[in-house]
Amino acid sequence: MTPGARVAAAIDVLDVILAGAAAEQALTRWARGNRFAGSKDRAAIRDHVFDALRCKRSAAALGGAETGRAIMIGLLRQQGADLAALFSGQGHAPAPLDEAEREHGTPPLEKADLWNLPEWLVPAFEISLGPDASDAARSLQSRAPVSLRVNTRRMTRDAVITALANEGIHADPNPLSKTAVTVADGARRVRASRLFQDGLIELQDAASQEIVALLPEGGRCLDYCAGGGGKALAMAAAGRQVAAHDIDPRRMQDLPARARRAQATIDQIDTASLEATAPFDVVLCDAPCSGSGSWRRAPQAKWLLTPERLEHLIRLQDDILDQAIGLVTPKGWLVYATCSLLTSENEDRIAAFLDRHDDWICTFQRRFNVTDNGDGFFTAHLTRA
Repeated sequence: MTPGARVAAAIDVLDVILAGAAAEQALTRWARGNRFAGSKDRAAIRDHVFDALRCKRSAAALGGAETGRAIMIGLLRQQGADLAALFSGQGHAPAPLDEAEREHGTPPLEKADLWNLPEWLVPAFEISLGPDASDAARSLQSRAPVSLRVNTRRMTRDAVITALANEGIHADPNPLSKTAVTVADGARRVRASRLFQDGLIELQDAASQEIVALLPEGGRCLDYCAGGGGKALAMAAAGRQVAAHDIDPRRMQDLPARARRAQATIDQIDTASLEATAPFDVVLCDAPCSGSGSWRRAPQAKWLLTPERLEHLIRLQDDILDQAIGLVTPKGWLVYATCSLLTSENEDRIAAFLDRHDDWICTFQRRFNVTDNGDGFFTAHLTRA
């Protein structure tokens, strides 16, 4: 496919997303309906679509409308691309720009446009991040780093970096975590690499890895909201005795294969069996949240979040903490974590928990702001007074 044809495909996918489809589903449907597109074409189209979603407001301002075509025009205008060459109407490229499109290009001036956030979220960012709000919002407009967790029980980080280089993948140590490396070149080769196939590395954000590294010492550990099991695998790699649970077991369907690949033992526990297997020395509640710290990876989510949805998540976070209390040993630890930047989902939830449970104390809190090294996260350690 020509560069122009890739832009045309991205416009088609964006229009489907703007009509209400999930981004991943829209991309998958397009790929299935256009078998001629090679892997490089699909990757380029995906990059266009996700770049556009990260910068949707500013791109729409520069393109003159909130349509797939206008957003792509605005995005490419931001990037300094040759619009005449890409919108040539030749070789499946989009039709040439008309006079209005050529003359349009209003620079984004409103804070919501500059930060590429829904208007209602701007005050929440300012309250949550203070002077760092602008930098965080702008960081969310760029592509996220590709970070790997090294299975240090089986291989050192330096040895992994050398082995990756032998497979054409350039990686550097990530300063956020002793187990993390960041891929500088060759990210799309990672899953096919020998190290990944042999369970010596896993795709995992560096801040997420550090959440696990900071966990209090403890014998039996429960990942209460395990999802795909990334943190459970990291706990097992650190030599902990790990159990994984999720209210929806389907989210853990890939965990057995991932654990086998990593040579890790993780017990999966369903909700009905939790009480019988408790208590645990450490219970990690990686709670459902807005995901605002990881919107670089899932940019559609920031446009779908509403005040009502956020309130629902906050109630759910409180419920999860209250439910998890009964799973912790008398001298054990309840650890709360989110991939959110919002105070309402982080520090406020800990304060509310302590108001409800005056026999508990918080001994540690840490916020990870979104940076070039990792996603935005929050964690807090709770124990009985």
